[in-house]
Amino acid sequence: MIKEIEIVCPPGQQDDQEVLKKLSASALKISPQKVNAVHVYKRSIDARGRRVVYRMQVKVYVDEIYHPETYTTQYPDVKQAKPVVIVGAGPAGLFAALQCIEMGLKPIVIERGKPVKERRRDLANINKQGLVNPESNYCFGEGGAGTYSDGKLYTRSTKRGDVNAVLKTFTAHGASEDILVDARPHIGTNKLPQIITAIRETILNAGGKVLFDTKVTGLLADFGKIQGVRLALGDTIKANAVILATGHSARDVFEMLHRQNILIEAKPFALGVRIEHPQEIIDQAQYHCEHRGPDLPPSYYNLVEQVDGRGVFSFCMCPGGIIAPCATEEEEIVVNGWSPSKRNNPFANSGTVVQINLEDVKGDNADPFKMLNFQHSIEQVAYKAGGGKLVAPAQRMVDFVNGRLSADLPENSYLPGTKSVELKEVLPTWISNRLRDALPVFGKKMKGYFTNEAILVGVESRTSSPVKIPRDKETLQHPQVQGLFPCGEGAGYAGGIISAAIDGINCAVAAGKII
Repeated sequence: MIKEIEIVCPPGQQDDQEVLKKLSASALKISPQKVNAVHVYKRSIDARGRRVVYRMQVKVYVDEIYHPETYTTQYPDVKQAKPVVIVGAGPAGLFAALQCIEMGLKPIVIERGKPVKERRRDLANINKQGLVNPESNYCFGEGGAGTYSDGKLYTRSTKRGDVNAVLKTFTAHGASEDILVDARPHIGTNKLPQIITAIRETILNAGGKVLFDTKVTGLLADFGKIQGVRLALGDTIKANAVILATGHSARDVFEMLHRQNILIEAKPFALGVRIEHPQEIIDQAQYHCEHRGPDLPPSYYNLVEQVDGRGVFSFCMCPGGIIAPCATEEEEIVVNGWSPSKRNNPFANSGTVVQINLEDVKGDNADPFKMLNFQHSIEQVAYKAGGGKLVAPAQRMVDFVNGRLSADLPENSYLPGTKSVELKEVLPTWISNRLRDALPVFGKKMKGYFTNEAILVGVESRTSSPVKIPRDKETLQHPQVQGLFPCGEGAGYAGGIISAAIDGINCAVAAGKII
């Protein structure tokens, strides 16, 4: 007999099988000797009361043998199969490739950047010297933006596809089985490279192709049907289906589509700053204790407030994390955040941004580059304010709200360095004012949040793509080009690793129907 129940235990005992057996037996009012095993399939931390506990959904095996599930990958040989071109090797592109293989199609993945491990040298140049390689950085390269900016797997996109199937695929390629259980699963930047490498090996072993340092500069189309892609060196690759999964920062791809008279549209996005606190402050606020202790992970938060008709909200919160420089061109500042798997850095950071609609920005709403140009202009202002070499403009939180230049800045995790600047000179007034009004309110919602120990680092601007590539809701094809499948974050249809992976799978399934 297998029973599904909820049990609650204190931190430090959530992995102790004997404790779980006793708790389960007590809940079922049976002898602990009858419980052979307890399988935890969902786990979350409940810090709402005075006592922090783990809440776990479990399967209790009563007089029943438990056989642990194994996670492996078995794919057919597609070396001689019909090709599908996939532009971009982020989560959307990689999961599209795996789905193509499952359907007996040959994926040809084209990535402008470098293999995941080779990207490290370029990231080191960014962090240490402030030098940006426009083809290899935190956003471009194998694994996409998520690989070196955290690997958070939490998503609300549960209706778009099978989230658990995506998590199992990560597990089959080396991720911890904890991601199948935790309410807020997370892999960690230190572990993602080997997982991404394993996914690439699966694609290659099945007969697919992965091309690095290869840039698509044009689409081949005839009479409204895709024929393939043109590469920077003049070569072409022919295919009847192209999945465009290039990420939210591939501005040249939007320009390419526009040159070829392929419809793109301006899209709302959000912009603001990245805010960093000492992790201890967040732990004290969320766990209601002086010290977190070793049995609880670093805590996270999620804050939102409406200010003058626009949402102001925390985004991509990184407990025990680091603020990273994520520019993709020279003379711009873009910040993001990431955490290692243990989340053991002394700081907690989160994007804190204001929703921007088309009517908020001057210009013609019909101009597809309206929002992109606005985004880029703010990033350039931030670069000038920092003074160069990716030094970021920054301000203490209370000083920002009070309109006071910070006399000094707290120790922080942003490696290229920070410069004390009044951020109201960097951000548009209508964004700066909304942030200024929201932060004290956040402080009332979370004790200790509103403090001058926190630093605001500008600018957090790549929350989502400022351009949308339209597609038909049913076929997922571009309305003007049959066989072209806009996909993932860059096209405006995803907002993180899991939703991008699911969208990649969906686009591959749709591509399979026309080949």
